[in-house]
Amino acid sequence: MNLATAKTNIYDLPPEGLFQWLEDRAMAPYRGLQVLKWLYQRRCRTFDEMTDITKTLRQELAEHFIISLPEVVEERRSADGSSKLRLRMADGALIESVLMPEPKHSAVCISSQVGCAMGCLFCLTGSGGLARDLTRGEIVGQVIAVMGRMAEPKRLRNIVMMGMGEPLANYANVVSALAALTDGTWGTGFSCRRVTLSTVGLAPRLADLGRDTDVSLAVSLNAADDQTRSALMPVNRRYPLEVLIEACRRFPLKPTRRITFEYILIKDVNDGPDHAKRLAKLLRPVKAKINLIPFNPHAGCDFARPDEETILAFQKILVDSHYTAIIRKSKGQDIGAACGQLGGRSSCDTASAAYPHD
Repeated sequence: MNLATAKTNIYDLPPEGLFQWLEDRAMAPYRGLQVLKWLYQRRCRTFDEMTDITKTLRQELAEHFIISLPEVVEERRSADGSSKLRLRMADGALIESVLMPEPKHSAVCISSQVGCAMGCLFCLTGSGGLARDLTRGEIVGQVIAVMGRMAEPKRLRNIVMMGMGEPLANYANVVSALAALTDGTWGTGFSCRRVTLSTVGLAPRLADLGRDTDVSLAVSLNAADDQTRSALMPVNRRYPLEVLIEACRRFPLKPTRRITFEYILIKDVNDGPDHAKRLAKLLRPVKAKINLIPFNPHAGCDFARPDEETILAFQKILVDSHYTAIIRKSKGQDIGAACGQLGGRSSCDTASAAYPHD
Protein backbone atom coordinates (compact mmCIF):
# COMPACT_ATOMS: atom_id res chain seq x y z
CA MET A 1 0.00 0.00 0.00
CA ASN A 2 1.17 3.53 -0.77
CA LEU A 3 1.46 5.18 2.65
CA ALA A 4 0.48 8.56 1.20
CA THR A 5 -2.90 7.23 0.15
CA ALA A 6 -3.56 6.04 3.72
CA LYS A 7 -3.23 9.57 5.06
CA THR A 8 -6.20 11.89 5.44
CA ASN A 9 -6.50 14.84 3.10
CA ILE A 10 -6.36 17.72 5.56
CA TYR A 11 -9.00 19.56 3.49
CA ASP A 12 -11.38 16.72 4.41
CA LEU A 13 -10.86 17.49 8.09
CA PRO A 14 -13.33 20.06 9.49
CA PRO A 15 -11.92 22.66 11.93
CA GLU A 16 -13.24 20.85 14.99
CA GLY A 17 -11.41 17.72 13.85
CA LEU A 18 -8.15 19.62 13.50
CA PHE A 19 -8.54 21.28 16.91
CA GLN A 20 -9.23 17.89 18.51
CA TRP A 21 -6.16 16.43 16.81
CA LEU A 22 -4.05 19.25 18.24
CA GLU A 23 -5.61 18.90 21.70
CA ASP A 24 -4.83 15.20 21.72
CA ARG A 25 -1.18 16.18 21.28
CA ALA A 26 -1.27 18.91 23.95
CA MET A 27 -0.83 21.66 21.35
CA ALA A 28 -2.32 25.12 21.68
CA PRO A 29 -5.61 25.82 19.82
CA TYR A 30 -4.16 28.90 18.13
CA ARG A 31 -1.97 26.57 16.10
CA GLY A 32 -5.14 25.28 14.47
CA LEU A 33 -6.07 28.76 13.30
CA GLN A 34 -2.59 29.17 11.84
CA VAL A 35 -2.87 25.91 9.91
CA LEU A 36 -6.36 26.76 8.65
CA LYS A 37 -5.27 30.18 7.39
CA TRP A 38 -2.36 28.62 5.53
CA LEU A 39 -4.73 26.19 3.85
CA TYR A 40 -7.73 28.36 2.98
CA GLN A 41 -6.30 31.88 2.73
CA ARG A 42 -2.72 31.40 1.58
CA ARG A 43 -3.51 28.16 -0.32
CA CYS A 44 -0.22 26.48 0.55
CA ARG A 45 0.66 23.23 -1.18
CA THR A 46 3.07 21.77 1.42
CA PHE A 47 3.30 21.81 5.20
CA ASP A 48 6.84 23.19 4.93
CA GLU A 49 5.35 26.45 3.66
CA MET A 50 3.69 27.01 7.06
CA THR A 51 6.67 29.01 8.30
CA ASP A 52 5.04 30.52 11.40
CA ILE A 53 4.48 27.16 13.08
CA THR A 54 7.16 24.97 14.60
CA LYS A 55 9.13 22.54 12.51
CA THR A 56 8.05 19.77 14.88
CA LEU A 57 4.36 20.44 14.22
CA ARG A 58 4.96 20.68 10.49
CA GLN A 59 6.66 17.29 10.54
CA GLU A 60 3.86 15.73 12.58
CA LEU A 61 1.23 17.16 10.24
CA ALA A 62 3.10 15.69 7.27
CA GLU A 63 3.23 12.29 8.97
CA HIS A 64 -0.56 12.17 9.44
CA PHE A 65 -2.03 14.24 6.59
CA ILE A 66 -1.61 15.18 2.96
CA ILE A 67 -2.57 18.41 1.22
CA SER A 68 -4.52 17.19 -1.79
CA LEU A 69 -6.34 19.40 -4.30
CA PRO A 70 -8.16 18.40 -7.50
CA GLU A 71 -5.79 18.34 -10.45
CA VAL A 72 -6.69 20.39 -13.50
CA VAL A 73 -6.13 18.00 -16.40
CA GLU A 74 -7.74 20.05 -19.15
CA GLU A 75 -8.80 23.65 -19.70
CA ARG A 76 -10.87 24.92 -22.61
CA ARG A 77 -11.39 28.63 -23.17
CA SER A 78 -14.49 30.17 -24.69
CA ALA A 79 -14.67 33.18 -26.96
CA ASP A 80 -16.63 34.92 -24.20
CA GLY A 81 -13.73 34.48 -21.74
CA SER A 82 -15.15 31.55 -19.79
CA SER A 83 -12.97 28.54 -19.00
CA LYS A 84 -14.16 24.98 -18.60
CA LEU A 85 -11.83 23.04 -16.30
CA ARG A 86 -11.73 19.27 -16.13
CA LEU A 87 -10.58 18.24 -12.67
CA ARG A 88 -9.29 14.84 -11.58
CA MET A 89 -9.80 13.67 -8.01
CA ALA A 90 -7.25 11.55 -6.12
CA ASP A 91 -9.10 8.35 -7.08
CA GLY A 92 -9.18 9.33 -10.77
CA ALA A 93 -12.80 10.54 -10.84
CA LEU A 94 -13.37 13.44 -13.24
CA ILE A 95 -15.60 16.45 -12.79
CA GLU A 96 -15.85 19.85 -14.47
CA SER A 97 -15.95 23.37 -13.10
CA VAL A 98 -16.48 26.60 -15.01
CA LEU A 99 -14.77 29.93 -14.37
CA MET A 100 -16.89 32.84 -15.62
CA PRO A 101 -15.40 36.34 -15.85
CA GLU A 102 -17.46 39.50 -15.44
CA PRO A 103 -16.28 43.10 -15.90
CA LYS A 104 -15.72 43.70 -12.18
CA HIS A 105 -15.30 40.18 -10.81
CA SER A 106 -15.42 36.49 -11.65
CA ALA A 107 -17.58 33.54 -10.61
CA VAL A 108 -16.92 29.83 -10.45
CA CYS A 109 -19.46 27.05 -10.88
CA ILE A 110 -18.57 24.00 -8.80
CA SER A 111 -19.88 20.46 -8.36
CA SER A 112 -21.05 18.45 -5.35
CA GLN A 113 -21.09 14.91 -6.78
CA VAL A 114 -19.45 12.82 -9.48
CA GLY A 115 -22.40 12.40 -11.80
CA CYS A 116 -26.02 12.84 -10.75
CA ALA A 117 -28.90 10.57 -9.77
CA MET A 118 -31.72 13.05 -10.39
CA GLY A 119 -32.30 12.12 -14.04
CA CYS A 120 -33.63 15.47 -15.31
CA LEU A 121 -34.40 15.06 -19.01
CA PHE A 122 -32.83 18.35 -20.09
CA CYS A 123 -29.53 17.61 -18.34
CA LEU A 124 -26.77 15.66 -20.04
CA THR A 125 -25.39 14.51 -16.69
CA GLY A 126 -28.51 12.59 -15.76
CA SER A 127 -27.89 9.97 -18.43
CA GLY A 128 -24.64 8.97 -16.75
CA GLY A 129 -26.03 8.32 -13.27
CA LEU A 130 -24.29 8.92 -9.97
CA ALA A 131 -20.78 7.59 -9.28
CA ARG A 132 -20.22 8.99 -5.79
CA ASP A 133 -20.42 12.04 -3.55
CA LEU A 134 -17.58 14.53 -3.48
CA THR A 135 -15.86 14.90 -0.13
CA ARG A 136 -15.69 18.14 1.82
CA GLY A 137 -12.12 18.64 0.63
CA GLU A 138 -12.97 17.94 -3.02
CA ILE A 139 -15.74 20.56 -2.96
CA VAL A 140 -13.59 23.24 -1.34
CA GLY A 141 -10.64 22.10 -3.42
CA GLN A 142 -12.34 23.11 -6.66
CA VAL A 143 -12.37 26.73 -5.51
CA ILE A 144 -8.82 26.60 -4.13
CA ALA A 145 -7.55 25.03 -7.36
CA VAL A 146 -9.27 27.63 -9.54
CA MET A 147 -7.95 30.51 -7.44
CA GLY A 148 -4.46 29.07 -7.76
CA ARG A 149 -4.68 29.38 -11.55
CA MET A 150 -5.95 32.97 -11.56
CA ALA A 151 -3.61 35.93 -12.10
CA GLU A 152 -5.83 37.91 -9.70
CA PRO A 153 -7.49 35.49 -7.27
CA LYS A 154 -9.22 38.35 -5.46
CA ARG A 155 -11.39 38.87 -8.54
CA LEU A 156 -13.18 35.64 -7.70
CA ARG A 157 -16.12 36.88 -5.66
CA ASN A 158 -18.98 34.52 -6.50
CA ILE A 159 -19.46 30.76 -6.11
CA VAL A 160 -22.39 28.94 -7.66
CA MET A 161 -22.92 25.33 -6.64
CA MET A 162 -24.77 24.43 -9.82
CA GLY A 163 -22.46 21.90 -11.40
CA MET A 164 -22.49 18.14 -11.27
CA GLY A 165 -24.81 16.53 -8.78
CA GLU A 166 -27.54 17.51 -6.34
CA PRO A 167 -25.98 19.41 -3.41
CA LEU A 168 -28.71 18.53 -0.92
CA ALA A 169 -28.17 14.82 -1.61
CA ASN A 170 -24.61 15.24 -0.29
CA TYR A 171 -25.73 17.40 2.59
CA ALA A 172 -23.09 16.98 5.30
CA ASN A 173 -20.11 17.44 2.98
CA VAL A 174 -21.72 20.39 1.20
CA VAL A 175 -22.62 22.25 4.38
CA SER A 176 -19.16 21.70 5.85
CA ALA A 177 -17.56 22.93 2.63
CA LEU A 178 -19.81 26.00 2.56
CA ALA A 179 -18.74 26.84 6.11
CA ALA A 180 -15.09 26.81 5.02
CA LEU A 181 -15.77 28.89 1.93
CA THR A 182 -17.69 31.58 3.82
CA ASP A 183 -15.80 31.81 7.13
CA GLY A 184 -14.06 35.17 7.36
CA THR A 185 -11.69 34.31 10.21
CA TRP A 186 -9.88 31.25 8.87
CA GLY A 187 -11.76 30.29 5.67
CA THR A 188 -11.74 31.73 2.18
CA GLY A 189 -14.11 34.50 3.27
CA PHE A 190 -16.67 34.60 0.46
CA SER A 191 -19.81 36.55 1.31
CA CYS A 192 -22.77 34.23 1.97
CA ARG A 193 -24.83 36.48 -0.31
CA ARG A 194 -22.42 35.70 -3.13
CA VAL A 195 -22.51 31.93 -2.67
CA THR A 196 -25.51 30.26 -4.33
CA LEU A 197 -26.62 26.68 -3.91
CA SER A 198 -28.95 25.29 -6.58
CA THR A 199 -31.23 22.34 -5.87
CA VAL A 200 -33.77 20.37 -7.88
CA GLY A 201 -36.02 20.59 -4.84
CA LEU A 202 -35.32 18.05 -2.11
CA ALA A 203 -38.00 19.78 -0.06
CA PRO A 204 -37.32 18.26 3.40
CA ARG A 205 -33.70 19.44 3.27
CA LEU A 206 -34.57 23.10 2.69
CA ALA A 207 -35.39 23.66 6.36
CA ASP A 208 -32.03 22.13 7.31
CA LEU A 209 -30.21 24.33 4.81
CA GLY A 210 -31.89 27.47 6.12
CA ARG A 211 -30.86 26.53 9.64
CA ASP A 212 -27.27 25.47 8.88
CA THR A 213 -26.14 28.07 6.33
CA ASP A 214 -26.85 31.59 5.16
CA VAL A 215 -26.00 31.13 1.49
CA SER A 216 -28.33 32.14 -1.33
CA LEU A 217 -30.82 29.55 -2.56
CA ALA A 218 -31.73 28.75 -6.14
CA VAL A 219 -34.39 26.19 -7.06
CA SER A 220 -34.44 24.49 -10.46
CA LEU A 221 -38.17 24.66 -11.22
CA ASN A 222 -38.69 24.47 -15.01
CA ALA A 223 -42.46 23.95 -14.90
CA ALA A 224 -45.45 25.31 -12.99
CA ASP A 225 -47.64 22.21 -13.11
CA ASP A 226 -46.96 18.76 -11.70
CA GLN A 227 -47.56 16.87 -14.92
CA THR A 228 -44.95 18.81 -16.91
CA ARG A 229 -42.45 19.02 -14.06
CA SER A 230 -42.71 15.31 -13.25
CA ALA A 231 -42.05 14.50 -16.91
CA LEU A 232 -38.96 16.73 -16.93
CA MET A 233 -37.74 16.10 -13.38
CA PRO A 234 -38.46 12.75 -11.69
CA VAL A 235 -37.85 14.33 -8.27
CA ASN A 236 -41.23 16.04 -8.60
CA ARG A 237 -42.95 12.67 -8.14
CA ARG A 238 -41.50 12.53 -4.63
CA TYR A 239 -41.86 16.21 -3.79
CA PRO A 240 -44.62 17.73 -5.93
CA LEU A 241 -44.98 21.45 -6.41
CA GLU A 242 -47.33 21.97 -3.48
CA VAL A 243 -44.75 20.46 -1.11
CA LEU A 244 -41.81 22.27 -2.72
CA ILE A 245 -43.43 25.70 -2.76
CA GLU A 246 -44.48 25.35 0.87
CA ALA A 247 -40.89 24.47 1.82
CA CYS A 248 -39.70 27.53 -0.11
CA ARG A 249 -42.29 29.71 1.61
CA ARG A 250 -40.95 28.61 4.98
CA PHE A 251 -37.30 29.03 4.00
CA PRO A 252 -35.76 31.78 6.20
CA LEU A 253 -34.80 34.85 4.22
CA LYS A 254 -33.35 38.16 5.28
CA PRO A 255 -35.50 41.19 4.33
CA THR A 256 -33.53 42.05 1.19
CA ARG A 257 -33.09 38.52 -0.15
CA ARG A 258 -35.21 36.30 -2.36
CA ILE A 259 -35.13 32.75 -3.66
CA THR A 260 -34.04 32.44 -7.28
CA PHE A 261 -36.19 30.10 -9.35
CA GLU A 262 -34.43 28.78 -12.43
CA TYR A 263 -36.66 28.06 -15.39
CA ILE A 264 -35.17 26.46 -18.48
CA LEU A 265 -37.33 27.45 -21.44
CA ILE A 266 -37.90 24.49 -23.77
CA LYS A 267 -39.69 24.93 -27.08
CA ASP A 268 -43.28 23.62 -27.07
CA VAL A 269 -42.82 22.09 -23.61
CA ASN A 270 -42.97 24.88 -21.03
CA ASP A 271 -42.62 28.14 -22.96
CA GLY A 272 -46.21 29.25 -23.71
CA PRO A 273 -48.19 32.17 -22.28
CA ASP A 274 -50.27 29.82 -20.13
CA HIS A 275 -47.09 28.37 -18.64
CA ALA A 276 -45.90 31.86 -17.75
CA LYS A 277 -49.22 32.75 -16.13
CA ARG A 278 -49.22 29.54 -14.08
CA LEU A 279 -45.67 30.28 -12.98
CA ALA A 280 -46.61 33.77 -11.87
CA LYS A 281 -49.50 32.37 -9.82
CA LEU A 282 -47.47 29.48 -8.37
CA LEU A 283 -44.75 31.71 -6.93
CA ARG A 284 -47.05 34.26 -5.28
CA PRO A 285 -46.50 32.85 -1.75
CA VAL A 286 -42.71 33.12 -2.07
CA LYS A 287 -40.24 36.00 -2.12
CA ALA A 288 -39.01 35.10 -5.56
CA LYS A 289 -37.02 36.21 -8.56
CA ILE A 290 -36.85 34.21 -11.77
CA ASN A 291 -33.95 33.30 -14.02
CA LEU A 292 -35.13 32.35 -17.49
CA ILE A 293 -32.57 30.11 -19.21
CA PRO A 294 -33.24 29.32 -22.86
CA PHE A 295 -32.42 25.67 -23.46
CA ASN A 296 -28.94 24.95 -24.79
CA PRO A 297 -29.07 22.00 -27.22
CA HIS A 298 -26.73 19.06 -26.66
CA ALA A 299 -26.21 15.66 -28.20
CA GLY A 300 -28.73 13.00 -27.29
CA CYS A 301 -31.53 15.40 -26.42
CA ASP A 302 -34.39 16.29 -28.75
CA PHE A 303 -35.43 19.46 -26.91
CA ALA A 304 -35.02 22.79 -28.69
CA ARG A 305 -34.59 26.42 -27.74
CA PRO A 306 -37.62 28.71 -28.19
CA ASP A 307 -37.32 31.63 -30.58
CA GLU A 308 -36.54 35.09 -29.20
CA GLU A 309 -40.10 36.35 -29.61
CA THR A 310 -41.42 33.52 -27.44
CA ILE A 311 -38.72 34.07 -24.81
CA LEU A 312 -39.42 37.80 -24.58
CA ALA A 313 -43.19 37.24 -24.44
CA PHE A 314 -42.72 34.80 -21.55
CA GLN A 315 -40.55 37.31 -19.70
CA LYS A 316 -43.07 40.12 -20.26
CA ILE A 317 -45.88 38.17 -18.62
CA LEU A 318 -43.72 37.68 -15.53
CA VAL A 319 -42.57 41.30 -15.44
CA ASP A 320 -46.16 42.50 -15.85
CA SER A 321 -46.96 40.25 -12.87
CA HIS A 322 -44.39 42.23 -10.85
CA TYR A 323 -41.58 39.69 -10.80
CA THR A 324 -37.92 40.31 -11.44
CA ALA A 325 -37.41 37.99 -14.41
CA ILE A 326 -34.00 37.94 -16.06
CA ILE A 327 -33.08 36.14 -19.26
CA ARG A 328 -29.71 34.60 -18.57
CA LYS A 329 -27.17 34.39 -21.34
CA SER A 330 -25.36 31.12 -20.73
CA LYS A 331 -21.60 31.43 -20.99
CA GLY A 332 -19.26 29.03 -22.72
CA GLN A 333 -21.66 27.68 -25.34
CA ASP A 334 -18.87 27.30 -27.89
CA ILE A 335 -16.89 24.96 -25.61
CA GLY A 336 -19.82 22.96 -24.24
CA ALA A 337 -19.75 24.78 -20.90
CA ALA A 338 -23.19 26.38 -20.92
CA CYS A 339 -26.22 25.31 -18.93
CA GLY A 340 -27.00 21.67 -19.64
CA GLN A 341 -24.08 21.19 -22.04
CA LEU A 342 -21.37 19.79 -19.79
CA GLY A 343 -21.23 16.05 -20.12
CA GLY A 344 -19.35 13.04 -21.31
CA ARG A 345 -17.20 10.89 -19.07
CA SER A 346 -17.95 11.74 -15.44
CA SER A 347 -18.91 15.26 -16.38
CA CYS A 348 -21.80 17.39 -15.38
CA ASP A 349 -24.51 19.86 -16.06
CA THR A 350 -23.87 23.38 -14.89
CA ALA A 351 -26.60 25.89 -14.44
CA SER A 352 -26.52 29.54 -15.38
CA ALA A 353 -24.68 31.83 -13.01
CA ALA A 354 -27.47 33.10 -10.79
CA TYR A 355 -25.29 35.26 -8.61
CA PRO A 356 -25.69 38.86 -7.39
CA HIS A 357 -24.17 41.56 -9.53
CA ASP A 358 -22.57 44.81 -8.43
